[in-house]
Amino acid sequence: MALKVELKPNERIIIGACVVTNTDQRARLLIDGDRIPILREKDILTPDTADTPAKLVYLAVQLMYLSPDPMAHHPTYFSLVRDILSAMPSAWPFIEGINNHILNGDLYHALKESKKLIGHEEKLIQNARDLQASDAAAETAAETERKSA
Repeated sequence: MALKVELKPNERIIIGACVVTNTDQRARLLIDGDRIPILREKDILTPDTADTPAKLVYLAVQLMYLSPDPMAHHPTYFSLVRDILSAMPSAWPFIEGINNHILNGDLYHALKESKKLIGHEEKLIQNARDLQASDAAAETAAETERKSA
C-alpha cells in the first residue's frame, strides 16, 4: 500500500537518501516501497536546531533512522542517553521506549518516542521557569513588606 504525502509549497521531504523539494504549489505524492525512511521537513532536526539534551537524542535517533548502517550511531546515542538520564531521571520511561524500538529495529517509532521525550523536557523546563518566576515574585513581595514595616 502506498503512502500518501501532501506537500505544501516549497516544503522538503527526505525519501531514502534523497531530499525532495516541492515547487511553489501544493503537491501530492504516492510513495511505494518497503522500509524506506521518509521524513517530512517539520520532523527534521539539524545539529544547529538540536539545542537541548532531548533534541540531541532525537537527532541521534534520526541519524539512525536515515542511515544505511544505524549501528554506527549507537555509541553517540547511548552516550547522550547516559547524560540525559543523569540530569533528568524522569526521562527513563521515554528512553526505555526508545531503546525497545531501536532493539526491535523499529526506528520510525523510536523517532516518534523521541518526540515525546522532547515534550517531557519542555514541560520540565517550563515548570522550572514558572517556579523561578514564582520565587522571584515572592521575594519581591517580601522585600516590599519589609520596606513598609
